[in-house]
This record gives sequence, structure tokens and C-alpha cells, in this order.
Amino acid sequence: MSFSNNFLWGGAIAAHQAEGAYLEDGKSLSTCDVMHGGKGRFAEILDTNAIRKNIESQNGYFPEHIAIDFYHHYKEDIALFAEMGFKVFRTSISWARIFPDGEGEVNEAGLRFYDSVFDECKKYGIEPLVTLSHWEMPIALTKKYNGWANRALIPLFERYAKTVFARYKNKVKYWLTFNEINMSFHALFLGAGVLVDDESKKEALSYTACHNQLVASALAVKACREMLPGAKIGSMVASMVAYPYSSRPEDSWQKMELERKNYCLTDVQARGAYPQWLKRYLSEKKIDTGITAEDERILRENTVDFVSFSYYSTSAVSTDPSVAKDKGTGNIFGGIKNPYLKSSEWGWQIDPIGLRVALNFLYDRYQKPLFVVENGLGASDNIEADGSINDDYRIEYLREHIKAMKTAVEEDGVELLGYTSWGCIDIVSASTGEMSKRYGFIHVDRDDSGNGTLARTRKKSFFWYKELIAGNGEKL
Repeated sequence: MSFSNNFLWGGAIAAHQAEGAYLEDGKSLSTCDVMHGGKGRFAEILDTNAIRKNIESQNGYFPEHIAIDFYHHYKEDIALFAEMGFKVFRTSISWARIFPDGEGEVNEAGLRFYDSVFDECKKYGIEPLVTLSHWEMPIALTKKYNGWANRALIPLFERYAKTVFARYKNKVKYWLTFNEINMSFHALFLGAGVLVDDESKKEALSYTACHNQLVASALAVKACREMLPGAKIGSMVASMVAYPYSSRPEDSWQKMELERKNYCLTDVQARGAYPQWLKRYLSEKKIDTGITAEDERILRENTVDFVSFSYYSTSAVSTDPSVAKDKGTGNIFGGIKNPYLKSSEWGWQIDPIGLRVALNFLYDRYQKPLFVVENGLGASDNIEADGSINDDYRIEYLREHIKAMKTAVEEDGVELLGYTSWGCIDIVSASTGEMSKRYGFIHVDRDDSGNGTLARTRKKSFFWYKELIAGNGEKL
């Protein structure tokens, strides 16, 4: 069978990468509002001293402060999404816009903004797919509690989730809890708002923060089912397909270890319990995440309805030191450069077949419907003399990945709810803070220094994706 008639085609953004208006209408600073732009951004995220300075002093250029000003352009942008034929639009709600301090009084102006966004989507028959937490935690919670390292955030997040469920129960049918929840293993401040002053405690802080997020996620699932009986709520993981560099058994074991850790949090969200290997590992390392019998019950009884994931590239792994030194670039997950694959301008290796692998791996593992909620190519775009942008490289990337996705559905029997390409309109890159790393079907006139008119222009890929959606993925 091919894509169903109700297959959800669309695109995705995140509030912090698009909205701007970072202190407007009562919003407070969020975690992503304190990161400078530039290719060294991840190094800064990992530097607690640098982040502390950024929190206390807003000197320098912070791309998310204005981003593409979706906050004031959302009607224009959603109209363009509708012109492409979107069935679904994935975005996030900024926690810092709803509860500026993470607790205390609710900000009515923030709630009204998302009312307007979702109403605009409904005007065109577009279903919102809403992420509750996409790296937009109020910075006040880092300063007061050190973010998700503290269990105090669990009831605060539950209150936030219940607040938006109650407000948008007639407007939003599809929800996600935490974006790329496994990112907390790789960038603890980005994923969990946690600052690490003692490197020897970093691993314990990571697992503790992840556990607290898992309990909060399960409580959000519980609240969603009770308050929105017709809705669907899912998890979201950054997928990472890794190939053994050789047929050495050690390389295959390393691949398994990487995948096991990458998906262990989704295991809890989809299966309801920690995998046995992780329980043993935490015990051996004497890492106490604070898990209680009540936590275990909450996790067991509130598993997600579907599993969503991001997919951009793959990597290779090897235990051979002479090979392992040839590191891949661009992707925070690291790995070794695969000699059989081409790389993007930012060093991410392009592998459409890897998406089919990921779809089968996840469906076999969880036996739940899947949703591809991020997939795309970050590239520099050239504007021609006539104003056109001929991004054939983006069309090729998406075409080949959607072909692989189609094969997974038709030949492998994977149950897939939908597909939202990442950065359907140019936005601030999360990995680098640049505007020049563009993903969108729609060009936004804004550069890496914050200059530009913010004018929107349709790229060649805009018309290609419009035709693809109209044919329900058959015109590839």
C-alpha cells in the first residue's frame, strides 16, 4: 500500500528558531535566547562559563532574539504553507511565553498568540503538530533550579502542559512532549537547561535530568489522555543510524552500544520501563537518578501513542584507532566519515537509504505508528539576477529521502502518520545559529549578522513540494 489518503504532509519549525519577539508581550529569556550564533555554537553550549556570561550579559548578537520574526509574520507564512498544500504544520510552544518564570502567573498574552497561530492554521485546514518543549525552557528555571537536574521541574512542566491542553483542546489534535529528548546526553544545557560546574558529575546530571524529563513526559501523556480524549501524543528522538566501519565484531558491538544509548529514553516513553542494561549500568556507576516506585508506575501506565523522530544523516563507527581518527564533521553525534557517502556543505553525510533503515528499525523496536517530523538539507542558497532561487540540490535530497520513506511504507509495511520537512521556511540553524544554513522552501531575507528586510520569497523547491503534496507523494 502507498501513502494513505489522510497522510500528513507538511513542514516543521521551532518557536525559538522562528518567532523572535524574545521579550515581547511578557515573554522571558529562554535557554536558546542566550546562545550566540556562529559555527562554534555547540562549543559554547558545552561551556558553562560562557553560558553563565551570556545569561547575565546580553552583549553580542543572539540570532533567536529576532530570528525571522514569525511572531509578526505568521499569517503571511501560514498562507504560504497553505499554498503548498500543507496538511500539518509542526511548531512548538515556548514555555517562556506561557510562564515567563516557569512558575507563577500564566501570561495571557502568550496564550493569545498561539490561539492566533492555531486559528490561522485551521482557517486553511492545516493540523497543528505541537511540541511542548523544544529547547525553550525559561532561563529562570536554570538559574533557580539548574534546570531538569532538579525534580522541582516535574510539577511545573505538568502544570504548563495542562494549561496549554486546556486552552487548545479544540484546536490541536497532535502533540509531542520533548524534542529530541536524547540530546540531553550530548548537550546538557541545550537539552535540559543544566549547567555543569564539575565534569566528574556530568554523567550523573545527564541521567538525572533525562529521568526527570521522562516522568514529566509521562505525566503530560496522562493529562493529554484525560483532557483531550481524541488527541494523539508522541515522543520525539534524534535518530542516529550508525554503520559498522568493518566486519570486525568489535565494530558491530560499538554500533549496538551507540544505538542502545541513543534510544534508551524512547524505550521508556514507548515501552514504559527502563531497559535492563541501563538499570545495571546505573547501579554499577552508582548513579542515583532519584527514581521512585511511583515514577515507575507513572512511566509504565503512560506510554506514548506514536514515535516521531528527526533524520538528517548517518555515521560509521570503528574501534580501530587508525580509522576512528577520521571523524565526521557537522553532526553533534560525531562518528566516523563514511567513504561511500557524499557530505553536505556543513559536513552531514547524505544517506537516503539510512532513512529506510531508521524507519524499519524504529517500527520493529516499538510497533507503534511513526512520524518523520524533521528531515532536510542545510545549504547555502544563491539568489539569481531575476530573484529566483534554483535549489535543485534541496529537491534532490528531499526526493531521494521521500523515495526511501515511500519504500518503507509500501514494501516494508511501516505504519507512518506523516512527514514534516525541517525548516519549511528559512529559520535560525540550531546547530550553528546561522541564517546562511538554509533548509526552507521559502527564502527569508536575513543574514548571519541580523541584516535584511525579512521579505519572503518562494524557492524552486516550493513549487516542487506543492506538486508532490498534491499527488500524495506519487510524483517523485
